[in-house]
Amino acid sequence: MSKILVIEDEAAIRRVLVKILSEESDSYSVEEAEDGLKGLETIKNNDYDLVLCDIKMPKMDGNELLSKVRSSKIEKLKDQLIVETKEIYNSLTRWEIVQLARHPKRPHSKDYIKMMTEYWFELHGDRNYADDKSLISGVAQIEDFKIAI
Repeated sequence: MSKILVIEDEAAIRRVLVKILSEESDSYSVEEAEDGLKGLETIKNNDYDLVLCDIKMPKMDGNELLSKVRSSKIEKLKDQLIVETKEIYNSLTRWEIVQLARHPKRPHSKDYIKMMTEYWFELHGDRNYADDKSLISGVAQIEDFKIAI
């Protein structure tokens, strides 16, 4: 059954839309909200296949409602991603953990340094004019602070 929500501040228009949609098919479950705030609460508590929303409404207009719904859905997906990621990593075997640690595309120290700093200049070489790949050093800037790493 398809769930439809009609959000309209004018009662007559809302009733007509609900009546038309309800009579269109028995497979439609139509609900209504009289303004953006009530519509947002209804959307947070239920999943809808279609939301028909007026743009100009008191309290919260349709554009503001859309941006809040998007951000709340994104937050739910982020929370779900965290839970799923924890479940995946908790179920890894010892060998899979080793493979993950040795993966060629895993982040390295340089990647973390570049993410943390606004400016990074790596220094190379040692006394014998060679470059030791296991050592990383350079100068960087984090906010207003110039540092050596």
